[in-house]
Amino acid sequence: MAVATARIGETRYATTITTGHHALTADEPERLGGADAGPAPFDLLLSALGACTAITLKMYAERKAWPLEALEVRLHYHGGETPPRIERVLVPTGPLDDAQRARLADVAERTPVTLAIKGGVPIETSLG
Repeated sequence: MAVATARIGETRYATTITTGHHALTADEPERLGGADAGPAPFDLLLSALGACTAITLKMYAERKAWPLEALEVRLHYHGGETPPRIERVLVPTGPLDDAQRARLADVAERTPVTLAIKGGVPIETSLG
């Protein structure tokens, strides 16, 4: 189970996020009134998707003993489109054949964060 807490105070949009023993800062860019002290919320969303994709595909390649030396996951959020979409480009490094490369792309479509985003995870909001 994942757990996170986000706190904002008097600094305009800077938000401290804690999850486990990790701390992150999120903010808006200067053009939106922030101080650019950390990634913006959609940048964090893309980061989560990229990390999940990279980790899942690395684990899959290890289980299959495939020669995946490195993987770059390039992500772009197209929020101005109707409907909005995320573009994901996988750039694997290593002597993989075409079938292995295609399988990695197929597995990427079923990573946990991919499925959560595509499935539209319900959010229940309450006051504490």
